Amino acid sequence: MSTERRTYIGTSGWHYKHWRGVFYPDDLLSKNYLNFYIKHFCTTEINNTFYQLPEEKTFIEWRESTPDDFVFSVKASRYITHMKKLKDPFEPVDNFLKCVRALKQKLGPILFQLPPRWHINLKRLKEFLEILPEDHRYAFEFRDRSWLDEKTYNLLSEYGASLCIYDFNGFLSPEVVTTDLVYIRLHGPDGPYRGSYNTEALSKWANNISNWSDDGKEVYCYFDNDERGYAVENALKLIDMLNRG
Repeated sequence: MSTERRTYIGTSGWHYKHWRGVFYPDDLLSKNYLNFYIKHFCTTEINNTFYQLPEEKTFIEWRESTPDDFVFSVKASRYITHMKKLKDPFEPVDNFLKCVRALKQKLGPILFQLPPRWHINLKRLKEFLEILPEDHRYAFEFRDRSWLDEKTYNLLSEYGASLCIYDFNGFLSPEVVTTDLVYIRLHGPDGPYRGSYNTEALSKWANNISNWSDDGKEVYCYFDNDERGYAVENALKLIDMLNRG
């Protein structure tokens, strides 16, 4: 759900069969998962676009089956981020955007998750940022810690891009805000995609999100700890904390 503070809380994806009986009813067909999901959340992060870009008609179906105020954040193709490492970006980015633009007004931030063991390359990042159309919002998740540097933050800020704040495999990235968009990914407290965040951790995020929102930021927060439906449980609890103030 979205709170009055322009905050959007959801999960990274919704098509998890192991959520049946935990979040989805046991007898719910997988084709109806999204219809059930939107009763509880007003945003999701599309993850399968990282592995394979769905056909345009799929994005149209998602757009037409969700409420007017629903927002889809979209994870960019690994061809752009992992195979090309942002090199020669114009054609692959253009092809990617042609598809996701089928979401129209429901298209939210676009996430570029960069690979581990690819060290900081500011020249490559700058050239990439320069070709990104200005009519979309962008966030960058740097898995290699060499990127977590003041020079990176300044470059992102210059181009109005967001540094993705993330918790992954025991590492919490710096909580640096580079633009009026704050983008958070929580991958699980007990390792990648595992474990449930406790009340203390969620309270901390609720406080941070409230402060950013009060400062005029638009905040997106996605839980990626899909094991046992913990992502749903944590997202709903965080929404409740924010709504209670």
